[in-house]
Amino acid sequence: MATEYGQEYGRRPGNPAGSGFPDHDGERHHLLPAALRAPVEPRAWRELGYVLLSLPIAIALFTWTVTMASLGAGLLVTFLGIPVLAAALAGCRGFGVLERMRARALLGLEVADPEPLRTGRSGLFAWMGAVLKSGTSWRHLLYALLQFPWAVFSFGVSVAFWTSGWSLLTYPLWRWVFPMYAGQGGLQLYGDRHHSVYLDNPFEISVTALAGLLVTLATPWIVRALTAVDGLLVRGLLGPTRLSARVVELESDRGVVVDTAAADLRRIERDLHDGAQARLVNLAMDLGLAKEKLREDPRAAARMVEDAHGEVKTALQELRDLARGIHPAVLTDRGLDAALSSVASRCTVPVRVEVDLPARPAPAIEGIAYFTVSELLQNISKHSRARSASVDVWRAEDRLLLQVVDDGAGGADASRGSGLAGLAGRLGAVDGVLVVDSPVGGPTRVIAELPWRT
Repeated sequence: MATEYGQEYGRRPGNPAGSGFPDHDGERHHLLPAALRAPVEPRAWRELGYVLLSLPIAIALFTWTVTMASLGAGLLVTFLGIPVLAAALAGCRGFGVLERMRARALLGLEVADPEPLRTGRSGLFAWMGAVLKSGTSWRHLLYALLQFPWAVFSFGVSVAFWTSGWSLLTYPLWRWVFPMYAGQGGLQLYGDRHHSVYLDNPFEISVTALAGLLVTLATPWIVRALTAVDGLLVRGLLGPTRLSARVVELESDRGVVVDTAAADLRRIERDLHDGAQARLVNLAMDLGLAKEKLREDPRAAARMVEDAHGEVKTALQELRDLARGIHPAVLTDRGLDAALSSVASRCTVPVRVEVDLPARPAPAIEGIAYFTVSELLQNISKHSRARSASVDVWRAEDRLLLQVVDDGAGGADASRGSGLAGLAGRLGAVDGVLVVDSPVGGPTRVIAELPWRT
């Protein structure tokens, strides 16, 4: 993922060519190439098992679908056709659950469950209406009709290639059956009333075994191509549609936004209650005591007023910091360049800031970009043990890119529930992405991507 960002958007000026994300190679190394070990790999046998199971399941599903759908369509002249059609679609949805489980177990295909039925109210009639109006139900019925002929074809091709390949490959081991029990020299290649050709001499046996080897090596790839079509059918007809998946994603993002807003409100309330509000209460008490002391001991009253003046300054500074944490005025007035330079000046390490934007993005995107960089610089100040850092902001097509790099100890991981995970959730709420590359020992590079909206 990180290297994709480096390749797609290029490197920012000032970044050396070797300072990009490392190219981690997670593949296992084998002594034999993939073409030679494919016939004996577990994946090939799982895919063959998937194809073999597809035929009986397809027969059962096709029979159920055609029978119930035909019966329901014929009974539509009466009220009985509606519940029969609903039962047919419900049965197809049940088979769909089985097919997704089978694809997940044997093909490693992760297909999310489609959107559930939305009945609106309880009752049998509401349920039947929801089943009949659901596009998911009709896509499951279409899968039942399309999968049957494909299962027959893939079953025949797979079985023919597997049996032919292994039979020919092992022909030298079982050729003795022909002279002992069939009275012929070997496998008959050609024969008529006048002439017959048998595979019985060493050269012909060797060529037969070699042909079997080639077929055996090619068979797993043929089966894999067949199961790829099965995967397309399962994902396209039994999984969620792109629109429904987008709706689920937006609902999840909305929950993140609501939770983030609630957390921010609690933080502001806590800061006001524990900070400025407490100081103002103490200030009111001190001024009341100074008023009482004014006639009796003017000097003591003057000292108390002076102390209260210091409390006022501290309270004002806390209110400024709180307002800056909500939305800094410099961001509204002068944009990201000035706002990020102000944040960088408060960092405990020297920070180089470079902002290259043709225009200002939408205020919401600008605010998220500001707070993202601000929190990343706070992490650098608190945890990184870095000596220097840099912030780069630029636009690439319809995306706003932020890059924060430091030369600290590294080891940052957004998957461990840290502040980076919260940042990733906040970015995800607006279709953003957070990419962290932080090997132990450093350096740490964080790229945030936001949609460009004006």
